[in-house]
Amino acid sequence: MLAELGEPSYRVSQVWEWVARGARSFEEMTNLPIALREALAGSVPLSTLSLGAEAKSDDGTVKALFHTDDGQAIEAVLMRYRDGRRSVCLSSQSGCPLTCTFCATGQMKFGRNLNADEILDQALHFRRAEQIDHVVFMGMGEPMMNLDAVLAACELLPELGVTHRRTAISTVGWVPGIDRLADCEMPIGLALSLHAPNDGLRSQLMPVNDRYPLAEVLAACERYRANRRRRVFVEYVMLAGVNDRPEHARELAALLDPGAYKVNLIPYNPTGTYDGSSAEEIERFRAVLTEHRLPATVRLTRGRDIDAACGQLAAARGRGSEKVGTGSAPAT
Repeated sequence: MLAELGEPSYRVSQVWEWVARGARSFEEMTNLPIALREALAGSVPLSTLSLGAEAKSDDGTVKALFHTDDGQAIEAVLMRYRDGRRSVCLSSQSGCPLTCTFCATGQMKFGRNLNADEILDQALHFRRAEQIDHVVFMGMGEPMMNLDAVLAACELLPELGVTHRRTAISTVGWVPGIDRLADCEMPIGLALSLHAPNDGLRSQLMPVNDRYPLAEVLAACERYRANRRRRVFVEYVMLAGVNDRPEHARELAALLDPGAYKVNLIPYNPTGTYDGSSAEEIERFRAVLTEHRLPATVRLTRGRDIDAACGQLAAARGRGSEKVGTGSAPAT
């Protein structure tokens, strides 16, 4: 549109600089002529997304439900921490095709991959409220199945205030994507959703394990670590009586190299299929890992009172409910 209006090419950079800094309207872009601001305001939306609902937690977490131009539902979460961090959890797909049995998104119908603009606009929504400094692709969808769009969005995140080293991509173990990330020039972190210490249990929880079993996934993680010289973070959701026993912890400790991995134990927000492990069971599990010198922490849950895990708000709205529904592990 700027070209059609005969504007000089530098106007594009001017507009983007304002947007990346969190401008809420074209009127704020004071180095643009007034007539141009008015023309843009009348014709160009600031976002490809429309806000469908927003839920705010007592701990400062904010969860947003968006809709794309073609009506696809997606979610993103802003998490505020006492140390000043402002972390945003982004979605890469509407729904997810991988049907992990404990995940609310996996129970939804898969829509489609998001494009880079739709991914970036989730972060910009929160940037318009305040500065952000961390991004994790741990929302709806499997980011490695849409890696071109994810990486295109990552290229622009530093202009929003989020460096590549403060950006991480979470995967269920999609091996081709892990290998591509290992070769990527951007120093982006890798998080592996593991959730079981052996193939039999992992396939029960995560059908993708039949396609990419543990040995292949961990070999890909090792290639990433060798290339990037960075530790891989392992996400392990704690399911009562399913994967939380001391023998599971010992098996996990034998599986993972303490110098290559750090485990993040995730308290589970039940969906109906499983119950979450108690705090005592989680601590016992962590103690076994620590005894075997495998670094492990328990994730600080955020937004539990608004069911901030990916898929929950969309699922509730899809049922016509005014209450945010129940779903998978709390976002962080």
